[in-house]
Amino acid sequence: MDVSIYLFFKGNCLEAMQFYADTLGGEITGVFKNGDAPNPESRMPGGDELVMNMAMKVGNLTIMASDAPGEWYSKPQGFDVVVSPTTLSEAERVFVALSKDAEEIRQPLGETFWAERFAMLTDRFGTRWMVNYSGSKAQG
Repeated sequence: MDVSIYLFFKGNCLEAMQFYADTLGGEITGVFKNGDAPNPESRMPGGDELVMNMAMKVGNLTIMASDAPGEWYSKPQGFDVVVSPTTLSEAERVFVALSKDAEEIRQPLGETFWAERFAMLTDRFGTRWMVNYSGSKAQG
């Protein structure tokens, strides 16, 4: 069984997912826009450029996403997307990229008792992230 995550955006899905692909080394594997729908009944409200569905592979995970026009959008809550870099420099690079123009940095990148570097933030697209580099503190 595979488990995936589905993110929603306020009209900037393609921009966000391209940024995530660049930042995380992911590969966008498909994009379906509103204008691609074969008939008007299968379109969501809004323009042709809105993303109806797209997917990106990052490691073994598929992140799926869509624009959510108007009242369809609700701010993400109750979960964070966790990134686990394999090196300290990668953790620092990912944190710097995700935190640029961030809505909120809930915990700056720093050492904890369980990780050499850990951070929590909400990026400029409204996605909540944790960056967790265990390093020498890795369990098991």
